Amino acid sequence: MTTKEIRDLAPAEITTKLRATREQLLQLRLRKNTGQVEKTHEIRALRKDIARLETILTEKKSKQTAA
Repeated sequence: MTTKEIRDLAPAEITTKLRATREQLLQLRLRKNTGQVEKTHEIRALRKDIARLETILTEKKSKQTAA
């Protein structure tokens, strides 16, 4: 996901995406431990997506409280 796509989402949608992405990361880590993952770079991409989601969610929450 790009930051522009994330910024267009509502905070509730971002929370939902964050939960789904964390679940994907968990599943990928479990598959990696059993040796079933060929594309290990996906783990790093998911971690970066989670960071983007959390950052933008925090920004939106702080804007709501400041306004």
